[in-house]
Amino acid sequence: MSNAIRNVSFVGAGNMGCFNATKAACAGYRVTLYDVNEAVLDHARLLCQGYIDYFVGTAYSSEEGAPGILAAMVFTGDFAQASAEADLVSESVFEQLAIKREVHRKLDASCPAHTILTTNSSFLLGSDIENAVTRGDRFAAMHSYMGSPLVDIVASGRTSAATLQALETYTRSLQAVPLMLKKEYPGYVLNAILGPLLGMAITLVAEGFGSVEQVDRAWMSYRSASIGPMGIIDIIGLGLIQSGWKNRPANTIDAGLRARVLAILDQMIAANQLGASTGKGFYSYPEPAFAQPRFLDQESVVEALYHPLMTVWIASAIKVADADVADPTEIDRAWMVGTSLAQGPFAALKTVGTEFFITLLEALVAAGGFDPDDAYRVCHYLKKMA
Repeated sequence: MSNAIRNVSFVGAGNMGCFNATKAACAGYRVTLYDVNEAVLDHARLLCQGYIDYFVGTAYSSEEGAPGILAAMVFTGDFAQASAEADLVSESVFEQLAIKREVHRKLDASCPAHTILTTNSSFLLGSDIENAVTRGDRFAAMHSYMGSPLVDIVASGRTSAATLQALETYTRSLQAVPLMLKKEYPGYVLNAILGPLLGMAITLVAEGFGSVEQVDRAWMSYRSASIGPMGIIDIIGLGLIQSGWKNRPANTIDAGLRARVLAILDQMIAANQLGASTGKGFYSYPEPAFAQPRFLDQESVVEALYHPLMTVWIASAIKVADADVADPTEIDRAWMVGTSLAQGPFAALKTVGTEFFITLLEALVAAGGFDPDDAYRVCHYLKKMA
């Protein structure tokens, strides 16, 4: 447990808020979980009990101490109670800037002077939220991933070094892996790489280049992965993926594919095929085809499907490095920790060779699958590093 942080308040009792609150409670912190919706709070108790069972099953928490964890957690719809004694606040409300700014404005006014405020926002920049509070030196983004030990920590405009150190210490006390980013970047590191990879996978299916199974089989075979991009989409949820495609800037190269991709997602969502959470997405659950023992042996792997996936994966990682968000070694570490895979994109680049990668990238640009300006910056970075 961090010496400077003992009382942690979690604002927003959705899946992520409950997961993080339960993890902190298992680590010995005094936890308060707040939500404005009483029905959500009632459901949160069930979620947290499920996460306690999960943490016991993964040996993160002892079976002997598990019964008292839920009883010690405070569930409240009283904002003043949630903020009164907090040393640290983790906000996980809806991914809407106006809502997050208002929540932090209220927290800034209600919390003790020493309280550190953090946002668990996935794509919104912390600096767009931070200017709603007066305690900018005690505000930062602290973004976690469901089921992964990776935690992104990034300063906003006024964040102090002491605040970053406190958050790093807190993260390590949870047996998590802090990734200290040099600067803000939409999607941090892991999501900034994973997002384009998932988009390419959907595009390959939407354009008829391969089936769901063929796309996943290609990625899983070449990357020694237990799940492919289409399976990952099911786990994340098609609704969140749909939202990302709907909100893509109109001037991006993949904007022309939006209608075809959304035609697939919209039809599935209308049929309540939202992914693993509803039992049906691109696969059927609880026993999806990709998890079956002989999934990879059912037909030959199509190398032509793997190449665009690999190219977008590596190119997206290079874009993050070129923006000076994190070094290549840290980017690889973030990918490996976040996905439990043995190799990151920069290590893969060394394996395939720069010349072959550039050939694949040029072909992808010619086919309309990657932005020419982004490709130029990727190639310029490679030449600079060489």
